[in-house]
Amino acid sequence: MKTINLAEKLDQFTSHWDPHVIADYNENDVMVVRFQGEFPFHLHENTDDFFLVLHGEMVMDLENSAHTVRAGELFVVPKGVTHRPRATHECKVLLIEPKGEPNTGDAATAAPKPRI
Repeated sequence: MKTINLAEKLDQFTSHWDPHVIADYNENDVMVVRFQGEFPFHLHENTDDFFLVLHGEMVMDLENSAHTVRAGELFVVPKGVTHRPRATHECKVLLIEPKGEPNTGDAATAAPKPRI
């Protein structure tokens, strides 16, 4: 057990759309990531997708709507819903996903999730 400083973890990398695992929680990966630009539309068939904005602002595009999510707010995309996060300016986000869940919903196109 130890304290994890989210800002210090985010300072260890500058890449976008590149989630880094910082902790384990009940068979889930807790990750930090930087968003800027648009991520491709995708879905997760068997799990919800959890986003907590730590700094900045993102927009979550769904099939028929868009939701602005600001620092201190979270957004959960239900499983099976096509979505795309995007951010005009850099946004820092905490993610929680089941271990092994590809960030794109497809293992062939997923980014690796290094532990920091």
